[in-house]
Amino acid sequence: MSTPALGKLYLVPAPLDFGCDEQAPLEDALPRGTLATAAGITHWICENAKSARAYLKRIDAVCPLAAPLQSQQIQELPREVHKKGDHAGQFDARPLLAPALAGHDVGLLSEAGMPAVADPGSSVARAAHELGIVVVPLTGPVSLLLALAASGLNGQNFAFVGYLPQDADARTQRIRELESLALRTGQTQLFIETPYRNAALLQALTQTLQHNTRLAVARGLTLASSSVRSDTVKAWRARPMATDGRAPAVFAIGR
Repeated sequence: MSTPALGKLYLVPAPLDFGCDEQAPLEDALPRGTLATAAGITHWICENAKSARAYLKRIDAVCPLAAPLQSQQIQELPREVHKKGDHAGQFDARPLLAPALAGHDVGLLSEAGMPAVADPGSSVARAAHELGIVVVPLTGPVSLLLALAASGLNGQNFAFVGYLPQDADARTQRIRELESLALRTGQTQLFIETPYRNAALLQALTQTLQHNTRLAVARGLTLASSSVRSDTVKAWRARPMATDGRAPAVFAIGR
């Protein structure tokens, strides 16, 4: 008996409105081709099954799903992957790809944006390569690149450094380290925070950074209420900006 052809792993981007009060129309945020491909997938790996089903319901309203929502096969990444990430290669995701080995296409989802970029999922893509499964990234919004493009900061040399420490002293030290690197090399430093901590992070940045350092904050990207501000720290201090504790934001510093 012949062995079934392997399925593919599709990296399916999600809209950037997770946790926000407003939602962007899917066809405004994602190409129809991406939505049509996602509608044809019936096996999924995700961060959270509940939010994955909510997203699939939104897709179904635009492109009918190949199988009813209740029949979709959805597996969650382990909780420790959410907390600690899976970028260091310590989590073996190969068992999650059993459906692809049986011939089914598998979709990988994060809560927002592109899986494995500022979100869990790299372990699944890595496991797919190890198993000989084709990995196909679909087109969709990536908040880091949207924020960088709109910031006016160096887009030829940049780094995403994840989250800054929550402890105030450690966060201040990290801000100074990143500023020194940005000013010395010209490399833009990008980072994010949990939305309800955005105000505390913005305050720490304006208090710690040098007055001529440029700070950019992009909030609610792709939403009607989105905003991007890029200015010197001196200008930020003179004209503070209130932050929304629910809207995700990307922060960037540079020359």
